[in-house]
Amino acid sequence: MQIENKIALVTGGGSGLGAATARHLSTLGAKVAILDFDSTRASAVAEEIGGIAVQADVGDEAAVNAALDKVEQHFGSAPRIAISCAGVGMAARIVGREGKLSFDVFEKTLRVNLFGTYNVMSHAARRMAELDALEDGERGVVINTASVAWEDGQLGQAAYSASKGAIAAMCLPAAREFAQLGIRVMSIAPGLFNTPMMEGLPDEVTAKITANIPFPARLGKPYEYALLAAQIVSNPFLNGTTIRLDGATRLPPR
Repeated sequence: MQIENKIALVTGGGSGLGAATARHLSTLGAKVAILDFDSTRASAVAEEIGGIAVQADVGDEAAVNAALDKVEQHFGSAPRIAISCAGVGMAARIVGREGKLSFDVFEKTLRVNLFGTYNVMSHAARRMAELDALEDGERGVVINTASVAWEDGQLGQAAYSASKGAIAAMCLPAAREFAQLGIRVMSIAPGLFNTPMMEGLPDEVTAKITANIPFPARLGKPYEYALLAAQIVSNPFLNGTTIRLDGATRLPPR
């Protein structure tokens, strides 16, 4: 699918991977809508790229539906590109000190990461299905964000790994379901990236983390995620799988 003049929805587009993706798609000529819980950050990025910002909690099904209605009203059509970058990275042991359980962390993590991704994919795909098919029969592309923790989650990442593993697992069945509609579904599993989640760590901790990355021996750049997302949109034969974007790293146990 050619990106120029296409409407793109990017969740979590107010910062990190989402912001980089929104900016890159804009430079390629897309009309970009940013959906984010943080309306201030979303509005700043949207103003910078000439897009639109809508505030919503991705875990709230009705709010996602209303947000996509606003996007459609603003641009006059539904998005053909939907990229989910919204997520949380809460960490907690399953059974912590003094027997404290962490079901609250598990529930919130799945609500935002998994249910939020499913909400956006569902509402975006329903609208894409109503669009006219392009010359090659394609109607839209959905890109969801998993994580390398899907395959090698660390201690304390049970909730996070479960949420990202589910995103990877639903990629193929979703792609098979939407194939008859001309909608592709892909997932990207980023490794360790220089995002706000990582920027708050002490230098010595960051150095220890990057020591496990074979090459390039550094944190990933959000722009590199954006490059892959754009390639997925542009390459019509990429469908139904999860791509690791990690510099060949494998996360250690802790």
